[in-house]
Amino acid sequence: MKIAFINQPSTLAVPIKGCDSLGIWTYRVALRLSSSNEVIFYGKKPPKFKNDPSKVISYSEEGIQYRGISPSSLDQWLKPLRVLDRYRIVNPKRPIFASRLYNLGHIRQIAQDLKQQNCNIIHLHNYPQFVPIVKQLNPNSKIVLHMHCEWLTQLDRDQIAQRLSSADLVLGCSEYITQKIRDRFPEYANRCQTVFNGVDVDIFSPNQPNESSNQSPKQLLYVGRVSPEKGVHVLIEAFNIVARQYPEYQLKIVGPEAVPGQELLVGLSDNPQVAELKRFYKGSYLQQLKNAIHTAVKDRVIFTGGVSQTILPQLYQEADILINPSLSEAFGMSLIEAMATETPVIGARVGGMQDVILNGQTGLFFESNNASDLAKAILHLLDDENLRTSMGKAGRERVIEYFSWEKIAQQLEQHYQKI
Repeated sequence: MKIAFINQPSTLAVPIKGCDSLGIWTYRVALRLSSSNEVIFYGKKPPKFKNDPSKVISYSEEGIQYRGISPSSLDQWLKPLRVLDRYRIVNPKRPIFASRLYNLGHIRQIAQDLKQQNCNIIHLHNYPQFVPIVKQLNPNSKIVLHMHCEWLTQLDRDQIAQRLSSADLVLGCSEYITQKIRDRFPEYANRCQTVFNGVDVDIFSPNQPNESSNQSPKQLLYVGRVSPEKGVHVLIEAFNIVARQYPEYQLKIVGPEAVPGQELLVGLSDNPQVAELKRFYKGSYLQQLKNAIHTAVKDRVIFTGGVSQTILPQLYQEADILINPSLSEAFGMSLIEAMATETPVIGARVGGMQDVILNGQTGLFFESNNASDLAKAILHLLDDENLRTSMGKAGRERVIEYFSWEKIAQQLEQHYQKI
């Protein structure tokens, strides 16, 4: 098969090894598919080609053909329209970011270039408005729309349904996402399937005990964006409770402060817990978190900011427990990365995390937005080292069985072949 991946408009046409989660997904899957398929990776023109006048640059690496698209003057002209979302001037269920005008120049260039490629499969991420544009210019290709968020069930139903009519396959990154799409669009339910996110189980592997690791501080770990919907404020409140009983423990919060616009979060969600997050949009969320830490434990909460993917495995290996306190979560990448390193996990009982954790076997659930329940779960694991060890081993076994990149690529290829 000849397969083209269209990444989100912000993704560069390069091998992705940084903080771009969807770019990483495409890169890791493309690597594995390229051994038996012809694979194209579309993205923005990389900076190293900035002096190249070509509208589309092309080069190959590791068996993948990268095609970089030049910035569109049309998109620059239309960009100011996005302010209409921020001030809710347009219908919040039909925002500019979900309209045909959003990155129209970018996707038109890709669709035109695809006409010359004669692909069997064209795989897009998250933006349903791109589907009919690509299909119109490539009627003989099968179009796959892959959702890593809840937009299909949050935006205007009639508008989304019209766009889904041009998709041959609709993927969700968790059964939670997929089932919500099936329920809202029963007429397209037979086109909906689940393909999980994955992890490299060779890179994210258990630590080999050594003297230096035994001397490292005891740690609770969070990995992800520092943003209200991620529930970091709930984790801080829980740690204030836990720290009184376990004074030797640190809480390490790994990830950049990256708060989505209120219109993308509070404005779309029907989750009442998410609706309450508008209170955090008054000033810096990071500063509000620091203010919530009890004085006695301020030196035991560490904010690292964003870190390189290369040091993430070590951070998981050094942690006693990985915690994902999100109020809204399509999947939960940090869970499978931690589980792959045999680190036990605790997650809120929401969204796609329910597809990942086997409660009591690979980790524990707590009731979302409930700091006391989270503290109870943390204390339960800290009190029982044998349970932490058994959960860690069971977690890695589950990841190898369901969430390795090899497994994900195999499942994806099977779905392609069926359409």
